[in-house]
Amino acid sequence: MITLSQRKTIPLRLTLLTPVVAIALTLVIGAVIFATLGYHPGEALYQFFVAPISRPDQVADLFVKACPLIIIASGLVFAYRANVWNIGAEGQMILGAMFGGWVALTFPDLSGWVMMPAMIAMGMLGGFLWAMIPAILKTRFNTNEILVSLMLTYVAALLIDWTVRGPWRDPMSFGFPLSPMYADAALITRVYLPGFGHLGGLHWGVIGALVIAVAAWFVLARTLTGFQVKVMGDAPRAGRFAGFNPSLVTIMVLGISGAAAGLAGMVEVSANMGQLQPEISFGYGFTAIIVAFLARLNPLAVIGAGLIVALAELGGDSAQIALGMPKVVTGVFKGILLFMLLAGETFNRFHVRLKMPVTAVREVSDA
Repeated sequence: MITLSQRKTIPLRLTLLTPVVAIALTLVIGAVIFATLGYHPGEALYQFFVAPISRPDQVADLFVKACPLIIIASGLVFAYRANVWNIGAEGQMILGAMFGGWVALTFPDLSGWVMMPAMIAMGMLGGFLWAMIPAILKTRFNTNEILVSLMLTYVAALLIDWTVRGPWRDPMSFGFPLSPMYADAALITRVYLPGFGHLGGLHWGVIGALVIAVAAWFVLARTLTGFQVKVMGDAPRAGRFAGFNPSLVTIMVLGISGAAAGLAGMVEVSANMGQLQPEISFGYGFTAIIVAFLARLNPLAVIGAGLIVALAELGGDSAQIALGMPKVVTGVFKGILLFMLLAGETFNRFHVRLKMPVTAVREVSDA
């Protein structure tokens, strides 16, 4: 029988060694899989881990890919630290994109100084309101926020699909389910770096994502709000004894995580698409859950975890293009990478012991 007991302290050497071992095991297993399927292991691993960041513009694109993951995961950290399980960030991201898109499509003549703040505010409001549904149901009727938030994701996906096929469809889209293109004022511009110019698709939303991660860390580590979240997650009875309201904390953390997801949806559409379409997210809301736990619920570590997951995504695309590798193979390799990293965190946090059942011990002693 396998038993897990939580470590009282986690040594620094173990913290540093765990991801190294996890990645090394991933490389070995991946090399065996690629060789078995007839691909050169070295070339395949190169396409996964080196090719996507071999040029400065590709590094910039890595940050662009990680941008929505960092924003969403920074919000989810609040909920998960409070033991409130928001699994519906994907739906909240869609609603944020729709609310921000409503501003862009309804008021196309607004100036950039008004348009962008309005889109940001409405994007956050959309995600916030969608997250309030599981929040209110949980605090009022004690429903399971996991199921409610997850099911609302599919409602949101159907809602945006109906919207872009119906009232918001562009008459000039030749029958495709697309909204009209956003005005220039509604598009997030790319970052200009002196001496480098525009690097890939690097846009100001990436800078905002990094600021959000740092701000989330500050709130959790240096403010009373962060202390409330931590206490209610680690010791709910102690939190209630201290006067903290569990219902208010639940509403707060779900609201923060929903607003962050909504902002990510608005940024993703405004920076990379320029119009609404049925698929505005490629699983970012679900992938951000993995990012949050890879970061050990630390907003600063979310930046690194988001980049690792984004690298796996871009590496899979690179391997498909360069080697003709089927998507299912790249998906398996990405799954192994994430599994090893998460498994490493388990060994990092817990002592793993093998115990023989009492009956088995007696039989051995009797023999």
